[in-house]
Amino acid sequence: MKNSAPGELPRFVQIIDKAVHKVLTAFCGTLLLLMVVFTVYSVVMRYYFEDPPVWGDLLTVLSNIWLVFLALALTVRDRDHIALDLVYTRLPLRFAFLIQQFWSLVIFCLGIIIVIYGLQVVSTMGGRYWEMWYFAWEDGGFVFKPNYMPKKYAMAILPISGVLTSIAALLAVLEDTIRYANGTFRLAGHDEP
Repeated sequence: MKNSAPGELPRFVQIIDKAVHKVLTAFCGTLLLLMVVFTVYSVVMRYYFEDPPVWGDLLTVLSNIWLVFLALALTVRDRDHIALDLVYTRLPLRFAFLIQQFWSLVIFCLGIIIVIYGLQVVSTMGGRYWEMWYFAWEDGGFVFKPNYMPKKYAMAILPISGVLTSIAALLAVLEDTIRYANGTFRLAGHDEP
């Protein structure tokens, strides 16, 4: 296996990072498409056929929520989150590096908090969506349940997003530290030489 170039993460980490990035991007694109499909279908059924589906609005909202939480991990990894570029560009590179690292570590901690409280929410979440069907694992196989999907299924995005966000922030910190040590560091959004 080919070794990584100086100033980069190990090759196997890069491969996993790119694969996860592609999967998350595809999943976010699918969720966005589903939001549009659910909305159009609900509107057509409501105003043209006067028979709206009971699940249309809920699936649109849940797709939106999952999209936002998954996109958080992507923006953190790509360092596209909100940053004060005007301040960074006015500072010496060392101070800008330290500030960027500080914010990445804050986001890492935020991801850990989302995991901790997300797991708590999922484990204690009561209630069900009466309009949603779902599949459950029973007796060694998947079983179709005709109604009342538990709300904790929708909330499962919290710990998932927290883990992905923390890993993305940690990878950004490690990558920037390696690049700074090798003299190839650039500020987020300023990767061009």
